Formats: sequence, structure tokens, C-alpha cells
Amino acid sequence: MATAREIMSQGAQVLSEDQSPVDAAALMRDHGVGALPVVTADGSLAGIITDRDIVVNAVADGRSLGEMRVGELAQGIVSTVSPDEDVDRIVDIMGDQQIKRLPVMDGDQVVGMISESDLAKNVSEDKIAHFVKMVYGRG
Repeated sequence: MATAREIMSQGAQVLSEDQSPVDAAALMRDHGVGALPVVTADGSLAGIITDRDIVVNAVADGRSLGEMRVGELAQGIVSTVSPDEDVDRIVDIMGDQQIKRLPVMDGDQVVGMISESDLAKNVSEDKIAHFVKMVYGRG
């Protein structure tokens, strides 16, 4: 069975919680991603910030992006997985928790991210159907 290491997008970029949403948006643009892990000053994972967080929780509220910090906008982490985690378990975690992105951690270091796109490229159709039903099919 495949593992997280085999399907993850490697070399995930991270943001420090004291960086601005402008920094986050530029990094997302430059790397073609919609979410980035956010780390504390000591390097521990603080959460994830998405492009939607920036737009809905900052821009739409008319807040000054230059004065904000991504730590204010980052969503707390529900789960992470190790690089050796089984793909079936990853699909279950993401489906059960209705999450679309999952950080892969090797100890305290973010080594990759698993997204819906990674699942779609690497997981059987029946597992993808299960994931979609869990994430999008709930009321």
C-alpha cells in the first residue's frame, strides 16, 4: 500500500506566524498552492492559512493586510500524518475531519502536504468517491 511520502507534495513551504498575509499570498502565488503551514517562533506547527482565509477573514473585512499577521488567520491543525502513514488511513482522516489539506510531519518538521489533488492522482476511484462523499456530501 502507498504511503504519505509517496503521494505528498514534497518540500512544503512554511510561513512564520509573524509574517503578513501579503507574504502568504505571494508565496502561494509563486508556488501555485492555496494553503501553507504556519509555524511558531520555535518552529512548531501553529496551523494552516488558506487563500480563502486571506480573502474572507481579512480582505472582505477591510482589514489592513500589511499590519496583520498570518498567525491571526491561521486555522488550527486537527491532524497531521507521518511520511509512513498508509494512504487508506489518510483518506479516512481527511474524509472524517472534512479537510482538504493535510500536513505531513517528520518529527517536528513539515516535510510535505497532501491535498485533494494528490489524492486524485494517487488513490483508487472508490477511495476518492468515499473522500468526496465525506467532505462534500455531509449536511
